[in-house]
Amino acid sequence: MEMTDQRRPGAFLDRDGVLIEDTGYPHRIEEVRWIPGVMAALRRLNAAGFAVCIVTNQAGVARGYYDEAAVGRLHHWMANEARAAGARLDGFAYCPFHAAAEAPRYRRESPRRKPGPGMIEDWLAHFPLRRDGSFLIGDRATDLEAAAAAGIPGHLFPGDDLDAFVAAILKGN
Repeated sequence: MEMTDQRRPGAFLDRDGVLIEDTGYPHRIEEVRWIPGVMAALRRLNAAGFAVCIVTNQAGVARGYYDEAAVGRLHHWMANEARAAGARLDGFAYCPFHAAAEAPRYRRESPRRKPGPGMIEDWLAHFPLRRDGSFLIGDRATDLEAAAAAGIPGHLFPGDDLDAFVAAILKGN
């Protein structure tokens, strides 16, 4: 009898610039603007069997622009919006730490802060995910560096239609 790996691959998505427009430390729900094609892209990833995992640096917390509760509220709202559109976000990971943080409690280097692979590694270690077949979509070089450090492919999203971008990635897999 052959054993099969029941773990799913992860689609690791950056938040600002991939799911929502990067308007400069977005944190107010009423100001969020979704990237075109995002809900269709999420449904496509869900249907293809990927766990959709958000990995986002949140230096705005470290800089005192907003608190961690604001991050939680936005993530909860995003998950509900996805659910209402027939899509699923499996979870969120964020890093509030920054070496130049205003608040001492956030002032430190962290392997979870991209370009470090910590958030991806945490997902792979603590959830039923497999590295093989996983990938990351980001809009910055630091996102791709985090993917490379975690041993998964990284794809640089140039903006525009996220669903078309995801479709091209899945076609190439």
